[in-house]
Amino acid sequence: MGQGSLKNEITDKIKNRKDDHIRICLEEDVNAKKVTTGFEDIHLIHRALPEINLEEIDLSTKVFNHEFCAPIIIEGMTGGTERALKINASLAQAVEELGLGMGVGSQRAAIEDPSLEKTFSIARRKAPNAFLIANMGGSQLRRGYGIREAIKAMEMINADALAIHLNPLQECIQPEGETDYKGILEKIKELSDRLDIPVIVKETGAGISSEDAKMLKDAGVDGIDVAGAGGTSWAAVEYYRAKGKGEKSAQMLGELLWDWGIPTVISLIEVVESVDLTVIASGGVRSGLDVAKALSLGADLTGLAHPVLVPALKGSEEVKRMLGYVIEQLRNVMFLVGARKIEDLRNLPVVIIGRTADWLRARGFNPEKFARRGL
Repeated sequence: MGQGSLKNEITDKIKNRKDDHIRICLEEDVNAKKVTTGFEDIHLIHRALPEINLEEIDLSTKVFNHEFCAPIIIEGMTGGTERALKINASLAQAVEELGLGMGVGSQRAAIEDPSLEKTFSIARRKAPNAFLIANMGGSQLRRGYGIREAIKAMEMINADALAIHLNPLQECIQPEGETDYKGILEKIKELSDRLDIPVIVKETGAGISSEDAKMLKDAGVDGIDVAGAGGTSWAAVEYYRAKGKGEKSAQMLGELLWDWGIPTVISLIEVVESVDLTVIASGGVRSGLDVAKALSLGADLTGLAHPVLVPALKGSEEVKRMLGYVIEQLRNVMFLVGARKIEDLRNLPVVIIGRTADWLRARGFNPEKFARRGL
């Protein structure tokens, strides 16, 4: 088989996999089963005398030197297929009009096959002013990707930042998964040293620990997206793929590891308490209340993915409507805790209870200090 034919075969496999992922997320229950995000263990303190005007609450924030109208981004989900083109177009138009940001899915397919670039570049065409995040896989860095491919991914969408996604859980379940992660940290350091836009390292649903956050800080990254457990389980997605293909071993592994990972809230606190970096909280964020809780724990931005997938297939207006609900919920929660601006949330008391508090104490963190802020 010639090199061109081999490349086409690889690209076709990636496109088919992306189509599988979208279809499964739309048709199957891929939520975590027993593990939760931990947001249920986080309690904001109600103020009967908030002493602020709801109409004067300011949701704007500045992150990576970019002004966001609200601290919300849409997580990178897809690209490389016609269906993905429609999704990215809808998402991009919505974030442009709302003054938010978004990431695109892994750009490997378009790096391998330039004819697929339009499924990603549509994001910048629809969102000329929004904060856009390019996306490369950590496992591809191990297999030879480097600065050239990073620049290509960035230029494809005129990116404001580059995300390097880590998905060892998903890779080990996929029969075609790439599980050689040895040396990836050094590759991340090379990109961080050489690129002139922020480099963000993100997980894909299993969270980032304190130990990994410190390693990434030393590698020079600018931000971490925790993408913790409790929302969409990519082990579950791969379980359904394996089931459909009759891959019994992968199916069993996906079922076993369905709830694997560090819950979102725990991962967020571990990272925020361990390193001084920009932190994005994602993984099961479903409401404006979740957003407020994440911000109160130290997140700079919050990310949503699965909740906007169905709206994206219906068009940008549906995405805007859904995000509008989240933004309005955030505004009202801020009113109830007396926070006039986003920064105020980080100084208000937060009570952490239950399994989340137990985990944090076992790991050497002090959940009580959050409850005593402002006293």
